[in-house]
Amino acid sequence: MAYDEELAGRIRAALSFTDGVTEKRMFGGLGFMVHGHMVAAASRNGAMMLRLDPAQGPGLVNGATVRYFRMNGRELGGWLHVEQAALGEESALRAWLDRGLAYVATLPPK
Repeated sequence: MAYDEELAGRIRAALSFTDGVTEKRMFGGLGFMVHGHMVAAASRNGAMMLRLDPAQGPGLVNGATVRYFRMNGRELGGWLHVEQAALGEESALRAWLDRGLAYVATLPPK
């Protein structure tokens, strides 16, 4: 198992009423795209990678359960690593996904 299947199922269910959702295996996880733009990914340890408006990041990062996603030793401003503890309730997961959906809705079509 390369990614947390339970989290992937929760994300899938939360996005089930969203138009244009596709899934793609990438970076050892399962990415969820909306009209070609990645919104979130389920990782192997139960955490979620989330795309959002880079301006929102500083207000959400707490260093414990939410931090900037790192790739090749570099923090990516428009991407968060959200630990499983911050995704406990369905309402919490949905609130995170809503941030991502709001941001990708502002991006030009692919």
